[in-house]
Amino acid sequence: MLPLLLSVLMSPVSMLRAQEQLDTVPDWHKLQRGLSYWEPDAPEKSILNDSRIFILKADPRFCNFRMLCSSEHGKRNRPADQWAKDFDVNVVVNAGMFNIRNSRTNKGYLKNYSHTNNSKMNSYYNVMMAMNPKIKSDPPMMLYDLTCNNWESIRHDYKTFCQGMRMIDCNGKKMAWDKRPGQACSMVIGATDIVGNIYFIFTRSPYTHQKMIDFLIRFIPDIRTTVYLEGGPEASLYIQTGDTIISKIGSYVSKTYPNDNNDHFWKIPNVIGIQSR
Repeated sequence: MLPLLLSVLMSPVSMLRAQEQLDTVPDWHKLQRGLSYWEPDAPEKSILNDSRIFILKADPRFCNFRMLCSSEHGKRNRPADQWAKDFDVNVVVNAGMFNIRNSRTNKGYLKNYSHTNNSKMNSYYNVMMAMNPKIKSDPPMMLYDLTCNNWESIRHDYKTFCQGMRMIDCNGKKMAWDKRPGQACSMVIGATDIVGNIYFIFTRSPYTHQKMIDFLIRFIPDIRTTVYLEGGPEASLYIQTGDTIISKIGSYVSKTYPNDNNDHFWKIPNVIGIQSR
């Protein structure tokens, strides 16, 4: 009777999510306090490379988060490893897609303390990453779904904001990826879960955005607000902790950069830096 009772108590969505995650037991490897990673095989093979998904988990209780912008630091774009070296952070990841006309301005709103990189809200971008809370007891980084949290209700709570494109909403619901739905690429993604952990997910092997959304639902229990950060050869994730260095470098974009040959970090303008404490 017990299994039947559990089936009655679980919602159809919860049952489906549980079934999707049955064969994915996380194998987290600790890097240092507050930082760990897991690199599972993707549920489906890609057309290129190793078909693995790299997931970095940051516990905000033990991490500091920084926004680093070339517009604030000498107007000089840097590769991810150089950002890490110049600003002494353990992790560097893309903060979001940028305007190719000037190679510095984020496509969504971006403000860091008194410095404004882009003052305009993007009506198509429904995730706001928030860092550096004004009240110290608040989480040092949060991902807000702007359809669930009114912008006016959060804009005075933090000193740093960066806007991006939503992939999964505040309730864990998959978004339909209407922008270039058939495009496959390397990519890096940011996400949070129901208890506030922050994740950065990278794949070198190209997948469609919709396929990656499906993978994330499968790999991260209770995933919530999720943001697309970058794709193709600009997609970057660099980690340096103790004697460990991990470099995740993107390459393939269908039609515009259809190869797996890129072997170095490209210079990027805006990054999130993480320091373990």
